[in-house]
Amino acid sequence: MRGGPLAGRRILVTRPREQAAGLAALIRREGGEPIIVPAIEIKDLADPQPFFELADRLDGFDLAIFISPNAVHKALGLLQLRRQGKSWPARLRVAALGAGSRRVLEQSGFHEVLAPASHADSEALLALPALADVAGQNVVIFRGEGGRELLGDTLAARGAQVEYAACYRRARPDPGSDAAPAAWVQGAVDAVTVSSGEGLVNLYEMLAPPERQWLTNRPLFVPHARVAEEAARLGACEIVVAGTGDEEIVARLVAYFQDAK
Repeated sequence: MRGGPLAGRRILVTRPREQAAGLAALIRREGGEPIIVPAIEIKDLADPQPFFELADRLDGFDLAIFISPNAVHKALGLLQLRRQGKSWPARLRVAALGAGSRRVLEQSGFHEVLAPASHADSEALLALPALADVAGQNVVIFRGEGGRELLGDTLAARGAQVEYAACYRRARPDPGSDAAPAAWVQGAVDAVTVSSGEGLVNLYEMLAPPERQWLTNRPLFVPHARVAEEAARLGACEIVVAGTGDEEIVARLVAYFQDAK
């Protein structure tokens, strides 16, 4: 058996497939076995025209905020398609909700990305001094369709003109797909990781009622307190707030199972 603090542990990874590889690799590094069952599917927009119309006005914005790594990948791809090689406007500052999105932006060539040092949510980003005085600024928020309005509402209350730019759709995977949960429910899974409240609810709904009891009896690792509240509502017996970054999650997994020995 492979050594490491997670040796013999099977960890369910429910991130969208596009984001699961990094966390899975870290789990393997610590000796664990990641089981990837996406609870959210990232899809292209059904109609990209509203996004393209905003892209034509990109030079008029002062601040662009990317909600997630998916938002970075999808928005930059659509912008490149629409703007046909035009460079990013020099005056347009860039912000990210967390370290993961900031890292993807930096890998895409952006510098001086505004992002909270810890946590990855609207509250942490809004607490940055750079976002305290945005009166008169034009702000665009790149995100998936729907989602929380706290960020935009708060910036608008501070005097900014805010527009949302949906650049992808989120969907619950088809339970009949190759990611069907039955296979891993029947096997031994030692812990479950989720990346959002939406993903948690999707995972719960992907299961038949008898299997939901299985889920709530496993230690559930969530990114922050808001998702922990949703997990408690669904009946989870053991909830660990592990943070949003891959390194943070694996560190909490390691600490949890070392304490359990």
